[in-house]
Amino acid sequence: MSTPARRRHPRRLPRHPRARGVLVGFLAAMLALIGGFVAVGEARLIGDALEQRHLAAFYEQPADAADGAPGTLVRSEELIGVPFDARAWRVMYRTTDVHGAPVVSTGIVVTPLGPAPEGGRTVLSWGHPTTGSAADCAPSRSFDPYELIEGMRLLLDRGYTIVATDYVGMGTDGPDSYLVGDTGGNAVLDAVRAAGHIPAAQAGTDVVLWGHSQGGQAVLFAAQRAHSYAPELSVEGVAVAAPAADLTALLSDHIDDISGVTIGSYAFAAYSGVYADRGATIGSILTPEAQQILPEMNELCLLENIDRLHEIGEPVVGHFVTADPGDTPPWATILTENSAGATAFDAPLFVAQGLDDTLVLPAATKTLVAGEQSLGMDVSFHEIAHADHGTIAYFALPALMAWLDAHHL
Repeated sequence: MSTPARRRHPRRLPRHPRARGVLVGFLAAMLALIGGFVAVGEARLIGDALEQRHLAAFYEQPADAADGAPGTLVRSEELIGVPFDARAWRVMYRTTDVHGAPVVSTGIVVTPLGPAPEGGRTVLSWGHPTTGSAADCAPSRSFDPYELIEGMRLLLDRGYTIVATDYVGMGTDGPDSYLVGDTGGNAVLDAVRAAGHIPAAQAGTDVVLWGHSQGGQAVLFAAQRAHSYAPELSVEGVAVAAPAADLTALLSDHIDDISGVTIGSYAFAAYSGVYADRGATIGSILTPEAQQILPEMNELCLLENIDRLHEIGEPVVGHFVTADPGDTPPWATILTENSAGATAFDAPLFVAQGLDDTLVLPAATKTLVAGEQSLGMDVSFHEIAHADHGTIAYFALPALMAWLDAHHL
């Protein structure tokens, strides 16, 4: 026998005037806060849209663009659409390529509002994953130039000034530098120097490096080169997620699938220009069919055109290369030279690897970690279940924040 159900009465605001006033005030404050975030988001979108109107002009280099010391500014402009509680700038700055030649790169600088600690803010230099190789694939040229900076909000809240290079050859004119280790590492370090030329960025000389995939390779090379290339900077920590560290393994693992065709199309085009004097011609490694698709593949940005890239590349899967580049001169030597991990550095190293990653395979990252540990380096290795190549940098953020805390960074 069931008991009668109680009648439900609608909830009402408290009858006591003071209690009711407190509740109304709380609700008003919450609505104002939510409204503030919405307003900030809308303002950022409006700012992003306004910036697109004159975007192309910023990336046109003046005649003397490369004349000056690495890390000095060619130009900068403050951005209108910015993250909450921050200021940001688009920058064009000088750097050097693998041959030591002066070149130009672009990127963005983001810094929290408020006073900086004495000596300036620690600068976090971010290396983005593959977006393509054409000029308009540069993250700083996109509608949301902050989108690919993994953990940006957490990093700003920690007080870092963030710099994010586009690499050389993207954003503005320059040699194609896709997976060219020294060029990428120099661009990562010179972005830090460039931030130092913007007084309001409050950039100090302590540096943390953080990169994903292609960006993992770039920041590893930056760490290896920092002592000799930028001795005034102090690299305090290095963090990578699924780094493209061993290029021989990466291409060997994928040379007969669509990922290998896509990566190879970007990489072989870059290397054939950078290392032409060493006989690195396209005809020495790619089949005639692969050579035919190369120009169109290199015009397309990865994230926006993945389906089209696969459509173009699928017909040459299985007959993309004429031989294994890891066993073919000069390609074998070039891949080794552009693979990270052979040189130790003093800073602690954080490495994250997704166990569901089918591009940078977990075994390849384990080999990198073992090699770095054999050099006596302080390595913190995190294998993360259910993370794939696209999600690993995001899934690694809790462990990364704890590692930064543990090292007082």
